[in-house]
Amino acid sequence: MRMDAMAAAFDALADDYDDAHHDAVARALIEAARPAPGALVADVACGTGAVALALARARPATAAPVLAIDLSPAMVARGRERGAGLPVDWRVGDAVPLPVPDASLDAVLCASSLHFLGAAAPADWRRALRPGGRVGFTLPPADHFRPSGTFAALVAGDLPLPRTPADAVALAHAAGFTDATATLVDTGTRPTIVTTAVRP
Repeated sequence: MRMDAMAAAFDALADDYDDAHHDAVARALIEAARPAPGALVADVACGTGAVALALARARPATAAPVLAIDLSPAMVARGRERGAGLPVDWRVGDAVPLPVPDASLDAVLCASSLHFLGAAAPADWRRALRPGGRVGFTLPPADHFRPSGTFAALVAGDLPLPRTPADAVALAHAAGFTDATATLVDTGTRPTIVTTAVRP
């Protein structure tokens, strides 16, 4: 029931979701995670695909498509429109668990969505990543996050938002990742904490 409500809530936003903030978050996340040009990458809870599209535009023609998955059909449809002709494997579905074999990905990136996915997501990312693979995610700082209406009820209760980059590093380490780093980034509209870590 919660997943149905979340899909409906994000479906309603799809036509107006693309904005400078999401593009800035995507750029900051990719810059921090630095996936190799030919890496097998998943953009988890991709929305309209800001991360997937930025990666796809920079990939060599021979590289595998970026996996972009979201439970909102309208978001995925909008992403397909934006990225027509780019190497992106668009899928509508629940992002947890990811529809990939164990230890099959080089990088998992998640922009502005982990607080809706909850604690099960990082555990699944560890499963999906190869040893040495990188995870990257962004979260709003707790003091700057004020969800309202439907979205307040959809925030996962089992994953506390970080107040500082150090909190985000601790979150990554608690999920079993190593070598975590986190930075507070000002996108020009609102801040976000960008975190990367390694799957041991």
